[in-house]
Amino acid sequence: MPMQGAQPIILAASVSKLFGSLKALDEVSLDVMPGAVQCIIGPSGSGKSTFLRCVNQLETIDSGAMFVDGELIGFRRKGDQLHRLSDAEIARQRLATGMVFQRFNLFHHLTALQNIVEGPVTVLRQPRKEATERAMALLERVGLASKRDAYPIELSGGQQQRIAIARALAMNPRVMLFDEPTSALDPELVGEVLAVMRDLAASGMTMIVVTHELGFAREVAGDVVFMDHGKIVERGPPAEILSRPSHPRTRDFIAAVLT
Repeated sequence: MPMQGAQPIILAASVSKLFGSLKALDEVSLDVMPGAVQCIIGPSGSGKSTFLRCVNQLETIDSGAMFVDGELIGFRRKGDQLHRLSDAEIARQRLATGMVFQRFNLFHHLTALQNIVEGPVTVLRQPRKEATERAMALLERVGLASKRDAYPIELSGGQQQRIAIARALAMNPRVMLFDEPTSALDPELVGEVLAVMRDLAASGMTMIVVTHELGFAREVAGDVVFMDHGKIVERGPPAEILSRPSHPRTRDFIAAVLT
């Protein structure tokens, strides 16, 4: 549940992103409160994933401003000028967000446990014993403690995605970003990943979820955004956006997904 009286933990102000002549994001403004679950839906190419990548600084915005936990990201303001941050400063800011991708991106030469331990040890400089204990607790949380010594090739897609979630959590992010985390999974494996995400939402983790799983959005999201052509078309509670959308484009999209 969002924290009463809190300031947004994610704030996008008129954010635009260009890829050549394509305007992937067009003056997008969005705020996400601490503890909220923000779902973003829309057709392919609507800008959903680009928005997440801008939050995580995998892409650089071309105009507007993005704040994470009250801090302007990507730039430092000096007087009336904005100066691009160094790679090291961007890497520090990126620690506030954990990102889970469509593909699992696990290190194939490392076991499940080693995949989770690697970041805290090498980036956060945690003692290996402490990082290992935390990793085991996370494996337990995602229901995979018995797979600690398994390599990714020995795991199902759903299991790999749950390891990827545990790996992101091990870095202690303030916000979790999910980019269509079930889209690469066989249908029978989707539920096990969504169950982990429901548990995270119930624990109060701030989440931004790009998804086509409308049932999950209806159940878990506090707020749903529909995007199309780089713009936010409409935004509101799940019952409103998913059951009584006001914009014809939203209605067409939801009807197509549910067909």
